[in-house]
Amino acid sequence: MQNVIEIFKEITALNRCSGNYEDFISYIKGFSSKYEYECLIDNYNNILCKKRDSKATLCFQNHYDIVCLIDNNIPKIVEENGFFKAENSTLGADNGIGCSYMLSLMSQGYDCEFLFTSDEEIGLIGANNLEHNLNAKYMLNIDSEEEGEICIGCAGGVDIFGKHYGKEIIKNSDNYELYEVEISKLPGGHSGVNIHENRPNAIKLFGKLVKENGGLLLDINAGERINSIPVNVKAIVAFKNYPTNFDEEFICINKCDTKSEHLNIWSSDITNFIYTFANGVRAYDNNLNVVLDSINLAKIKTNIDSIDIELSARSMDNKNLEIIKKETASLLEYFGFEVKTAGKYPAWKPDVNEFTNEVLNIYKTYDSNASLEAIHAGLECAIFKDKFPHMKIASIGPNIFNPHSNKESVEINSIEKIGKIVKEIADKF
Repeated sequence: MQNVIEIFKEITALNRCSGNYEDFISYIKGFSSKYEYECLIDNYNNILCKKRDSKATLCFQNHYDIVCLIDNNIPKIVEENGFFKAENSTLGADNGIGCSYMLSLMSQGYDCEFLFTSDEEIGLIGANNLEHNLNAKYMLNIDSEEEGEICIGCAGGVDIFGKHYGKEIIKNSDNYELYEVEISKLPGGHSGVNIHENRPNAIKLFGKLVKENGGLLLDINAGERINSIPVNVKAIVAFKNYPTNFDEEFICINKCDTKSEHLNIWSSDITNFIYTFANGVRAYDNNLNVVLDSINLAKIKTNIDSIDIELSARSMDNKNLEIIKKETASLLEYFGFEVKTAGKYPAWKPDVNEFTNEVLNIYKTYDSNASLEAIHAGLECAIFKDKFPHMKIASIGPNIFNPHSNKESVEINSIEKIGKIVKEIADKF
């Protein structure tokens, strides 16, 4: 697996932001042709590479899209203290590294099914709509982010969307003044794997600022992706007096020069919802030692006639997920929002079997502390288990820190170690 890092650098130079397919598909077509694989592409831009007359028993699977906090961003890789990082952007190690392992195996001629799925980061769209048929008995996903953990179960999730049309023009008889509010420099992170760390949520900080200082909301654009803990807020707010009691490290407030006789404001129900909403971990599973239920207030944005809000709920239990969805929808409706839900994917119930045990045995030759685990994040494995019930599935990966944020990094030694394990699993099956 010596060429994994070289391949990673090659595909990092491609535009792989969610919703962008052309560069990577073109690359894969050329790569497949060079190493004599069929390259099949379905209507949702999922790519399946396999040998002609394949007798594969093992499928490798990863998504090829990455989170880009700036549209069409091409990460610039920086090597520092044994890690790969990027200059002021996400790195795309999630899941460029996984794809690189697969491409390395293809360059060595392995008879496996290699499935590259699209748009995982914006709702597991490719996996949910997969049109390819898979014949392999086993699947190894390489989208996990903590060395030593073999994932055999994950949370299900659902996205919740609200629209509020409550807007009115009022006379500025109380002499409100306009302020530009900007929140930034927060750590951000993945709304599943980092949700238990109590990282600050930019939208919740904004709600506290406005509510506790009697502010009126005129305009807002906050959050980056529905599966990220929000980092940024830009808003226009009217206050009677300059706000007090806020964290100046992250919140910048500047008075606007203009004074208005009338104010075009959004309903206070919107900021009341943000202020009162119980964001973060809702329940913890002590048996699995993992978050059981959580929800992330991810985005809010003003449009011409509405304010749109986006939330992402997760649970290790499908019944709990349904409860969170209904409760959140009901709460949004109470505050005047129209509600829709989308992007639901099932929980993957932990399953110990001959495949997971063999993966663990191989892993333990490199790490005696390796263990079978479940994680509070959405993996495409849950969808594939639902689509292909006969499959035995496991997920591994190298140490990736702070995915979905500008601080994302991947440990180089870990890339190399997982590469050896991946190759042994390919040899075994």
